[in-house]
This record gives sequence, structure tokens and C-alpha cells, in this order.
Amino acid sequence: MSAEPEVKEKLETMQVNGDHMEEEKEDLVTPWDVAASSITGVDYDKLIVKFGCRKLGEDLVERFRKITDDEKFLWKDMKVDESKKMARENMKDIIAVGFDPEKTFMFNDFDYMCPPFYENICKIWKVVTGNQARAIFGFTPEDSMGKAAFPAVEAAPCFASSFPHIFGKRTDIPCLIPCAIDQDPYFRMTRDVAPRLKFPKPSLIYSTFLPALQGAQTKMAASDSNSCIYLSDTPKQIKNKINKYAFSGGQASIEEHRALGGNCDVDISYQFLRFFMDDDERLEEIRKETLYLFYPADLFSKIEVSNAWGERGREWNLWRGEQLDLKQSGKPDMAKVKSE
Repeated sequence: MSAEPEVKEKLETMQVNGDHMEEEKEDLVTPWDVAASSITGVDYDKLIVKFGCRKLGEDLVERFRKITDDEKFLWKDMKVDESKKMARENMKDIIAVGFDPEKTFMFNDFDYMCPPFYENICKIWKVVTGNQARAIFGFTPEDSMGKAAFPAVEAAPCFASSFPHIFGKRTDIPCLIPCAIDQDPYFRMTRDVAPRLKFPKPSLIYSTFLPALQGAQTKMAASDSNSCIYLSDTPKQIKNKINKYAFSGGQASIEEHRALGGNCDVDISYQFLRFFMDDDERLEEIRKETLYLFYPADLFSKIEVSNAWGERGREWNLWRGEQLDLKQSGKPDMAKVKSE
């Protein structure tokens, strides 16, 4: 996939300091770590070129959803029960934001490892060498065996034969994966091995990151309660987190702010509104207020909007989450699958 010319041009630009040329610092974006070199956050135009992606406009409706509880266990300092609990909360969040349970099969890796799923994992292990895995993921001798083995577990759901209780014996059904762009290494590997296994290559829709409360240089992470807002947070908790942790785009003094204005690109409350506010005209008004007023852009309105979002998410979480056990299929009945 070819990138847009202006994106390529941006990638080739250099920062000029007197007579010296200095390359721009690189953002660190991997499936396990995200750290931007600029306070404005990740340079997505540059990342699109690096990962060989292109920008996308349209969205799709039919959805699968895998919960990587085992990945959390392997990469984070937590016990199996803790990662399972976090996975269950992730499922509730997914339902809360609007995924239709009638169209969404949810599973976690610890509970759903049926024989056909594991067969695909073994096939992937066989065709990807250790050198290839190290080149793609940067594994070191100090990393656990589980980390080196996990990419195949992440890749297996891309193939229809991993879900015989849904697709039967068909292997020709393509897969579309919506995910954050830091997951790209997993699926570049998957697209490489798919033809060798006689499966269609998966397609990807990458999203940008929701910035952490402390600033756009890293993403919001559920494992850090001070960096994120949970759908289960109360309006009071959301207000307290924004007041205490949200990075402001205001200047250091009244005089500087009057002279320079605020900076919407780094104001986290404003960035949240870009994600969650439906009224574009009101959002533009707030942007102008951030630029020209001393106080951070309509702070109380932003808290009110965040509270409304948090309250709506919490209510949806409770309403839809009550049905979670009924909607999760879990491990398929393999005796039934084999008889079909």
C-alpha cells in the first residue's frame, strides 16, 4: 500500500539548527510500549509510512473481538486471576461503547483454546523462524519463552478455521481487524505467513491512541489507574482525575498566556473532547477559548462533558454487562463440530 506523497515528504524533512542538520527523534511504538518524542503525541503520518499503512475513512459494523488476557499476564507483573479479571472488565467496556452482542463473539485466550485454534498456532510456529520473530518484535535472550511464543496466539484468530463452531470447515473467509496501530507487528507477521498456510491475508483498520491524562507522549493504559479514565469511574472520580492529572495547554503565567494563547495540541482535556464530544461547533468554540482566554478552555464544560461520557459509559456497562455471561460462547462443543 503506497503512502500519500505529502506524508513521504514529511518523513524526509530535517530540523535545521544553524548550519547543522539533525534528524527528528523517533517515536517508540510497539505492542507493549508507546512513547512519543514530542509533547503533541505520536506522529501518525510518520508512523503510517514506517508501517506501510494508509489513511482510511469508512467504518464497518460486523465485529469479532478477542481479549488477550494471556498477553497481559506475559508482559505485565500480574497473576493469571488478575489478567482474567481485567479481560472481563475489557469485555464489559466493549459492550458499553456499542458493540452489538448479537454480532460479536467474545472470547479470551485462557478459556478458548479449542483443537483447531491450537492447530493454527502450531502451523504459524512452524513457518516463522526465531530470527524472524526477533527482527519483528525485538525479543532478547532475557525475554521469557512465553513472549516469543505469543505472536502465533495473537495471529491464529485471523483465520476462520480457528472458529469451527461458527464457520464450519471453511477456510476462505477473510478477516478484518480493528486495533490500535501499535499492534501492527503482530499482523505484518500474520499477513506474511497467511499465503504459506493457504489462508487469506487479514486486513487492518488502525486507530490512533487516546492520550494519557499526563500528556500525549504516551497512550492511556488500563493498567495505570492514574493515566486513564475507566468506564466504571463515577462522575466524581472523573472530575477528580481531570483536575489532578490532566495536562493543561495553558502557559506558565497570565502574561505569557495573553501573549501566546493556549495550546490545544497538548491540552489533554481538549483532546478528550475531540474523541467524545458530538457537537463539532461547540468543540470549535472551546478550541478558540483555549487559544485566547487565560483559563484552560471552558474547564467546567469539559468536566461536565467528561462526566456525561463517564456516566453514560457506566450505565451502559451495567446494562450490557449484565448480559455478558449469556453472550460469551466460550469453548465450542467439539463433538458437535466434528459431527457437522
